Formats: sequence, structure tokens, C-alpha cells
Amino acid sequence: MAQAQWPKVRTLHIDDLVQVLAAGLQDLRKAPRFGLMFGLAYAAAGWLLVALLIWLGLPYLAYPLAMGFTLIAPFAVAGLYAVSALLERGERPSWRAILSAVRVAASRDLRWMALITGFSLVIWMDIAAFTFFAFNGFNALDANVLSTLLTTPSGLAFVVLGNALGAVVAMAVFSISVISFPMLYDRDVDFVTAMVTSVRLVLQNPLTMIVWAVLIGVLILVSLMSVFVALIPILPMIGHATWHLYRRAVERVEEPVA
Repeated sequence: MAQAQWPKVRTLHIDDLVQVLAAGLQDLRKAPRFGLMFGLAYAAAGWLLVALLIWLGLPYLAYPLAMGFTLIAPFAVAGLYAVSALLERGERPSWRAILSAVRVAASRDLRWMALITGFSLVIWMDIAAFTFFAFNGFNALDANVLSTLLTTPSGLAFVVLGNALGAVVAMAVFSISVISFPMLYDRDVDFVTAMVTSVRLVLQNPLTMIVWAVLIGVLILVSLMSVFVALIPILPMIGHATWHLYRRAVERVEEPVA
């Protein structure tokens, strides 16, 4: 595809972020049962996975796994894009309409984008594990692992470097996916076009997109501090807001096919 044929992206400002968050919150208020159900399902998955890691004796992976959830969240909340799209068209959301729209989108390149972000989560977890063992060794896997991480030089070095490496991976994945999923839901385009458009948006609006990434990170951190409870309302708000960010960021050239 020639560069001139790429979907056009707009210049965004901080005010746009405030407005898309407000729009996301409004969608959540209009159709709360759908959003809160998605949030509850995601929080329950988090509880299950963290419990599994603790049971397997891998508590040091609980934090990176929880933060890594943000890498696959854009696909997991595809149903929220359907809710926002239905509300945008003045239609009443229903589970049948939502699932039907997501099924159509998943039959296109949305599934391949999900595979890419899923693989990114695997890489994310591998980096976390390798970094942990590099600084603390295999002998650190005992009941005092949390104390080792927070009170020893090697543990603190792992925390600092691990978060730095995680931030690099997260920013890379964020750049290719910030609007890719709602775009793939909304339009019948290939995943390469969606990723390139997403990266072009980030490059054209670096400060605004960094603020958006940091804001999402802070909200996810709040969710972790609440043991995923706050994720129940936060996740749908972010999902709805991401739809409105995409609609504001990419110029329309065709009617949605989903």
C-alpha cells in the first residue's frame, strides 16, 4: 500500500484525551451492565492467574503478569467497541448484537492482531523471569522472595531494571496497538495497515500519546493496588475511551462494516 493510501491521522491534544475519557465514562453510564460485566470477567481472570502463580511458587511473576495484562486488554475489550459503536449509531446494545459484531470482526485481521499482542505478553513474561534470575538466582525462590526484592541490592536492581525493560516493551506494544484494535473492529483492513496507522499516530502526537500511555499505566496500577477490584469500572471506561480516541484520531474514508 502506498504511503498516500494510509488512513490519515489527526493531530491530538491533551484536551482530546479529556474529552475521550468523558465520552468513555458516558458510554459506561449508558450501558453499565455490559461494561461492568467485561470488567468483572477481566478482574476474575486476574485473580485466577495470580492465585495460580502463587500456588506454583512463582510469586515474582505476579506483578509483571498483572501489568502485562494491559498488552492483551485491547483485544479482550473488543466487545466494548461494539457497545460504543451501537450507542454512536443510536442503537440499543444487546448481547446478541455485541457478540455478532465481534464475531464478524474476529473473522478478519482482528484475530491476527490478538496473536501479535499475545506473543508480546509471552516475551514480556520471559524478560521478567530472565531478569529476576539474573539478579537474584534460582535460590531466591523461597518464602522470603518479597523481602529479597525489596530489601537487597540485587532485588532492588531487579525491580528498577525490570520496570525499565517492561516500560520499553509496553511502549513498543502500545505504539502498534493503541488504535489498532478498534480500527480492525471498525474497518475491513489488514493488521499491518492498522499497526502502521497506530504507529503514525504516536509519531505525529508523541507527547499526547505518552500522556495517554502513562494515564493508562496509572489506572492499571490503581487497579493492582486494589487487588483488581478497581479494574471492574476502570477497564470498561478505558475500553470505551479507546474507541472514541480512534474515532477522533483517524479520518473516516468509509462506512464501518462491523
